[in-house]
Amino acid sequence: MKEEHQKGHGKTYKYGMVVDLDKCTGCGACMVACMAENNISFRKDDTNKLVSNFWMRVYKISNGLPFPDADISYIPRPCMHCEGHGHHHATPCVSVCPACATDYDHETGIVSQVYTRCFGCRYCMAACPYHARVFNWWDPRWPEGMEKYLSPDVSPRMRGVVEKCSFCFHRLQRARNKAYAEKRREIGEDEYQTACTEACPGGAITFGDLDNPEHKVCKLKDAPGTFRLLEKLGTNPKVYYTTTRDWVQKAADVYVGNEGNGVTPA
Repeated sequence: MKEEHQKGHGKTYKYGMVVDLDKCTGCGACMVACMAENNISFRKDDTNKLVSNFWMRVYKISNGLPFPDADISYIPRPCMHCEGHGHHHATPCVSVCPACATDYDHETGIVSQVYTRCFGCRYCMAACPYHARVFNWWDPRWPEGMEKYLSPDVSPRMRGVVEKCSFCFHRLQRARNKAYAEKRREIGEDEYQTACTEACPGGAITFGDLDNPEHKVCKLKDAPGTFRLLEKLGTNPKVYYTTTRDWVQKAADVYVGNEGNGVTPA
């Protein structure tokens, strides 16, 4: 049975995802869907990866072998929504923020980002071992006419703040409101799905409650070949990966630059 923790008015959940790297083709549909869903602005030239703003980024890794043994894999990397260890869930970013602009939600397991509190010190960016946070250098601008495509559920961020993936938290709020209106206490697995999950043409991303045995993601995270990035750091991330290729699993727990495990943005 699903472990249930009582906190206030209801249960707690542990939302996360499993990404099948053998299904990922590196198409970037998840990146585009994330930008459109979360009102992420773009510039005329976004080739400078040091200042570009992506909450979801796809990395390309290689086994470093010559043809015909060469092999590559693509790794989609959202925020890991680390759980950390201990009662206070000391995730790397939450533990260093002096403004309390980021917090661990005990009810959902999601690491939040409160933009109106952030003053851009970027300590969280330095603490995150996954480079999952980005600094917004410019006020958001869209070409004329494109402002009509913006989502009314997500506030555009001002310059000078740190941004990151929120597991499309506004979609969870929308699902909760719908359930409340229908006098339901639970929301279905299909009622809360992230934009990247829905957009993936290969079905590589599975999202849901990691603690609910009825959810697909709960079953996949315990399957053979499933691993997490930089497991040895003890950050306890909620994003899992699965593959049948041994070299991909080994590359996931080493630092960039080791021979045979080069990692570059796709």
